[in-house]
Amino acid sequence: MKYLLAMHMNPEVWDGLSEQAKDEVMSGHGEFIRRIRESGEMISTQALGAPSESAVVRVKDGMPAITDGPFVESKEFLAGYYLVECASPERAYEVAAMIPDAKIDGLGIEVRPVVFFADAETESEFTGG
Repeated sequence: MKYLLAMHMNPEVWDGLSEQAKDEVMSGHGEFIRRIRESGEMISTQALGAPSESAVVRVKDGMPAITDGPFVESKEFLAGYYLVECASPERAYEVAAMIPDAKIDGLGIEVRPVVFFADAETESEFTGG
């Protein structure tokens, strides 16, 4: 099954880290990527731009309305993700725990099963089965 491992960023937490701690997190991603590529569980990864570089598009009365965004109640935002293929939810949790951000108090990794995958070749892949 495929899992999205979403990395959430809290700028206040990040800004409170030492440069050494920040460097360890950033360099730790390279080691994490190497490990899950070797295990065959890596599908893809992307880092996302800051919310200040984002926009929200909604269609109102047939016309697109674009606003700055996203605007959420929390200071946290989605900073990036890994898409992995794991044999079980428990393995997905183990893999998520290897992401360096998971060790930082105030940051976290959200693990979500993927229920639809556009490149799916079979019906069972569309339903996550």
